[in-house]
Amino acid sequence: MPGLNENRVDMTGRVCLVTGGNSGIGKATALGLAKLDATVVIVSRDKDKGEAALLEIRTMSGNKNVDAMVADLSSQDSVRELAHDFRARYKKLNVLINNAGVFLPKRVATVDGLEATFATNHLGHFLLTNLLLDELKASAPARIINITSDAHRGTEIDFEDLEGEKKYSGYHAYGQSKLANVLFTYQLAKKLEGTGVTVNCLHPGVVRTGFGKDQMGLMSIMVRILAPFMSSAQKAARAVIYLATSPNLEGVSGRLFSKGKETKSSAESYDTASAERLWKVSAELTKLDS
Repeated sequence: MPGLNENRVDMTGRVCLVTGGNSGIGKATALGLAKLDATVVIVSRDKDKGEAALLEIRTMSGNKNVDAMVADLSSQDSVRELAHDFRARYKKLNVLINNAGVFLPKRVATVDGLEATFATNHLGHFLLTNLLLDELKASAPARIINITSDAHRGTEIDFEDLEGEKKYSGYHAYGQSKLANVLFTYQLAKKLEGTGVTVNCLHPGVVRTGFGKDQMGLMSIMVRILAPFMSSAQKAARAVIYLATSPNLEGVSGRLFSKGKETKSSAESYDTASAERLWKVSAELTKLDS
């Protein structure tokens, strides 16, 4: 992977926020950033798991400037509380890594009455990012990295049944949420032009993490069969850290990377009308302006 083994970047004094930072790619990314002497804040839905990961990252990195915060990305009140608490604790934000994600084979409603896959994978990060934009702009040059997936290919945003109320498929819901990540990235990049804040998305590869291990049926079988052929979380994290720190990417925005290399996303992801509509709907569903 070109560029991933470049000289170590000193991140001293730079604040990085990683959602889903207690396990898998998020935890490996947080550890890697901590080893570069960044101030790292991991976000976990489970307080105990977050605290355990915090202690492990501090010990393995030798960096005491690692913090843990609790938030459920599927709950908008929880996301707003996270943004409020972060702003109270930190005066700047140099890197935001929107990593947390779920795959749900059956339709689940959140506390806000929204479909949980879309709410967690897209809306939670859409809201969090917008709530922290002032901090990112004030810390420029700053970077936003949205973790997506090749699952975004071959699907479209179904605006007539966005939350799977008429018909639900776990695979479609997941793919649609990952396409939303890409559309959000491209639309946000336009809005951030000239601010010194860049935003890119990354497909980290098919990674051997805890993702999908608690699912039943076909998904569970596929995860077990494919596990030996998957990349490690550590290898995937190197690509995330490259996007977060590399001087080569200074000013690069609105792009998709796959395993550290820039690549084209699906044809649907370049539909500007869809991106604008998704932004409008997302702002309404998250009551962004209220």
